[in-house]
Parts: sequence; structure tokens; C-alpha cells
Amino acid sequence: MLKVFNDPIYGFIGTPNELIFELIAHPYFQRLRRISQMGMSYLVYPGAHHTRFHHALGCMHLMTKTIQVLRMKGIEITDDEETGLLCAILLHDIGHGPFSHALEGFVVEDLNHEDISLKFMESLNAEFDGVLDIAIQIFKGSYHKPFMNQAVSSQLDMDRLDYLKRDSFYSGVTEGNINSERLISMLNVVDGQFVLEEKGIYAVEKFLMARRFMYWQVYLHKTSLVAEQLLVRIMKRARELSARKLDLICSDTLRYFLAANGPTFFSDRTLQHFARLDDIDIMAALKTWQSHPDVVLSKMCQMLLDRKLLHIKMKNNPIPLSKVEDKLQITMQHYGISKEEASNFVFQGVVSNKAYDDQHQVIRILKKNGKVTHLLKESDQLSLKALSKTVDKYYICYPK
Repeated sequence: MLKVFNDPIYGFIGTPNELIFELIAHPYFQRLRRISQMGMSYLVYPGAHHTRFHHALGCMHLMTKTIQVLRMKGIEITDDEETGLLCAILLHDIGHGPFSHALEGFVVEDLNHEDISLKFMESLNAEFDGVLDIAIQIFKGSYHKPFMNQAVSSQLDMDRLDYLKRDSFYSGVTEGNINSERLISMLNVVDGQFVLEEKGIYAVEKFLMARRFMYWQVYLHKTSLVAEQLLVRIMKRARELSARKLDLICSDTLRYFLAANGPTFFSDRTLQHFARLDDIDIMAALKTWQSHPDVVLSKMCQMLLDRKLLHIKMKNNPIPLSKVEDKLQITMQHYGISKEEASNFVFQGVVSNKAYDDQHQVIRILKKNGKVTHLLKESDQLSLKALSKTVDKYYICYPK
């Protein structure tokens, strides 16, 4: 019971064992075929229609290559640990909701997709008689071999190595392409920690530059940003109307999360509902709600479906409150709505980008003499020091 997937990035990806095959075949995982990898980015980059299913398989493939490389270098990885690593990376994004990061926190406030991924993994572990014990420890970062935790979640993990290469390919933004194979071939382990051999330093510099570029050019692109903000406000408005007992036609699955402001905690029942929630529920609702008598809800749905989005301006400094107030007054008069309702169309915010965090899980470089140092100490590019600083950009959205 093994399968081969034909991936446009890496070619053929095989299922290493029957457990992996069964996890991929499970309805929880098959749902990822209906979860967009890049949220609303397809409104900017028409090719960006790939899914979390693609990404998860790609991460598993890269983890397979990493295990092979480390074993060749004498690093001990048992068969059980290999299975744990492959399962952990395969399931690391299984908790994403519709349109991925766009609706992060929609189900339960302050509950991110990692928290929900863990709940899925625990449920699967019970179903598969405890075979995911090591995978869960690795995913939580508590396994006694730190490099295994770092392979799943760090500043140079399989997640980032795949999504940069994959998102670059599907969006057509070639500047974001990275040489993941080269980086993997340079990985090693010293004192239980992931390190990158010195001759791979230029590849990791390119990787960090590509990551910075992809965030500003793709993930935080202003059109994607305003579209995702509209989607968030549509869901909030739908919850408000649902709380007022107004009729909202949508799937039973979506109605469960709209009712009474959504669940207040993530129960087993909530997990089963979430396992049936995907992009299709949201898009079907938007198509129906564009004709809803509530002018705020219908107008926002029309904007998103027809790609007639709000105007957005991005600045290096905070937006003056007086400008926001002016736009609110104009919108209130134009649509004949209250100030609170107008705030769905006029709002401000801030986005941040930090390509490399020099304080948390730094990338370690293994020099030829056996000494281990930090990337910023060894890099001769001044730009990398700039990449370790947080850059904020402020935006304001309002009707054209």
C-alpha cells in the first residue's frame, strides 16, 4: 500500500512506509487538498492556487533527504525516530483553516494553527494506537534530540525550505527561488544541535534574502493584504448578524463556527466540525452573501468576489488618526451606514517583516576547524545584519 506522487518541484515523491500512506489517505489530511497554501494571493499571482496538501508532501520529501544526509555523516537516527520526523513534518500544517493564515484565529480567538495541528495529531495518535508519540514530542519541541525538533521548526527547517521554493514556483516570483538541495547537503549535527557547514554559507545567505523578498513581494503584498483583511471582516460581520438571529445561508459546518460568536474552547466536537471546514465553505458562503440584505456584508462579499477591493496605501510611518476619521466620514455618508459599520471599509494596521531572528534559534555555522559560530559572525554581507532587524510598514484601507 505505497504510492508515488508526481510533484512539479521535486519530481516523484514516494510514501516511505505504510503508516505514512495511511496518514495521507486519512480524511483529516485529504482536507488539505481544499486549503489554499497562500490564502488570497491568487488575486495578485494567478498561478498561486496550490494547496497545503502539496506543501506537506514536499516537506516530507525534504525531510527524507535530510535524514539520508545526516545518516551518511554518521548521525544516529533510529527507524522509530525516522518515522517520527516524517510524521511530524507531514502533519505540521494539518491545523490550518480556510485560506491558511488569512483566517488564523477565526475558530477560537488566540488559538493558532499549530495548536489545532497538535489536536489533530493527538486524535490521530489515539486512532493509530500511539504510533505518533515521538512525532508529537518532536512537533512540540520536547524530544531529547534538539536537532530533530529544529528540523521541523527553526529558522532553517523543512517547512521554510519547501514553502519558499514552492511558493516562488507557483507565483512565478523567481527571485524567491532557493537551492534547498544544496542547503540540505550542508546540514550536520554538533552537540545535538543543527549546524550548517561553512561552505554552505552563501546558500543560506541567498535563502534569507529570498525569504525577505518573498515576504514583501508576495506574502505581504498590499493587494493580498487588503483582500485577506476583507475576508476577516466578512467573517466577523457574519458572526455579528448570526448573533442577531439574522438568516445566513451557509454550510452546516460554517454555521457551527458562526453561531454564538463561535466555540469558546476547542472540544472534540469542535475538532470534528473543523475537519470538515475548508475554502469551499467560505467561497460558497461569499457567493450567497453577496445578495444579502445587509449592505455591509453584501458589499464586502462583492468586493472580494469581483476583485474590486478597497484602496490601500502603505507608509513607513503611522497613519494620522485624522486621515482615518476623514475616510470614515466619507464612507458613512456614501453608504448611509454607522461609524461602526463603516469601520469594516476604513481601517489601518501594521505589518512586520524580520527575515532572520538573531536572538532565537540562530543558524549555527560549523567551520572547517570544528568550531561552531553564529551566522552573523561569519557572513561578509552587511545586508544580513539589516535582515535581522524588524521592519514595520503601516497601512490604511478605504473605498476607492
